[in-house]
Amino acid sequence: MSRRGWMLFALMSVLWGIPYLMIKVAVESVSVPMVVFARTALGAIILLPLAVRAGRLDLVRRHWRPLLLFTAVEILGPWALLSDAENRLTSSMTGLLIAAVPIIGVLLARLAGDAERLGPVRWAGLLVGLAGVGVLAGPHLGGGSAWAIGEVMLVALGYSIAPVIATRRLQDLPSLHMAAFALAIAALVYTGPAIATWPETMPSGRVLVALVALGLVCTALAFIVFFELIREVGTSRGMVFTYVNPAVAVAAGVVFLDEPLTGTITASFVLILGGSILATAHRSPEPAPTSDTPAPQPASAAEPASEH
Repeated sequence: MSRRGWMLFALMSVLWGIPYLMIKVAVESVSVPMVVFARTALGAIILLPLAVRAGRLDLVRRHWRPLLLFTAVEILGPWALLSDAENRLTSSMTGLLIAAVPIIGVLLARLAGDAERLGPVRWAGLLVGLAGVGVLAGPHLGGGSAWAIGEVMLVALGYSIAPVIATRRLQDLPSLHMAAFALAIAALVYTGPAIATWPETMPSGRVLVALVALGLVCTALAFIVFFELIREVGTSRGMVFTYVNPAVAVAAGVVFLDEPLTGTITASFVLILGGSILATAHRSPEPAPTSDTPAPQPASAAEPASEH
């Protein structure tokens, strides 16, 4: 991977690893609809003009139904559930639970009749990853956090379904248009609820910074960097940054919010991330007959798979 590719990869790992921290700060003072509205509206303000300037709006009109479905399972439901869950869960725990998305994606593909056979390694990855989720969530299921954990798992389910919709129904729609119009639709949906729950007093500077960062940095800038990363290194290799996001989420929570770094969190981190990598690993193709001089391999060979 080129130096530019590594820089984009590192930047994406941070940009989509810190939203959990920002959400945790924002929900201290403003409502869940306000958090979602601020994030989607600011993101749409940046991305929508770029999409309009790029043209091809006829594709958006042609795919409006699957685009609405994608928006519902990727943004409308998940971002509200995630924000509500962080009223009761730490940002680091939330980020780790979301790391189960690749595992859920593999299970959904299997239930949907995916023809790809799951070998022993991938089955082991599923079991290890699910064990990690159990280790992390188990101690909290008897208390008030059980509902919040359920919300986060619904978010992970939505994040697992959305790529399937994008792959099967929105292949012709450019990624920039998909992101821009999905954010715009979500902002319109949450305008009314945001107005109804508008804070009576001006939130603190800390909360305002978190809201602006969520919209401009973690959403608008993150999508732009994401498109550049995919263009630079390809989809499968670029998406490996999703394995780094949970580490960033945990580190940000510990450093900036004084959240505890317990043995349970460390063990679940290892299990969930290790399970995700194993569960989404593709079998190596059968080796071709070799000669004295091995043939050069393309840059995209043996790229790891990934998720959202």
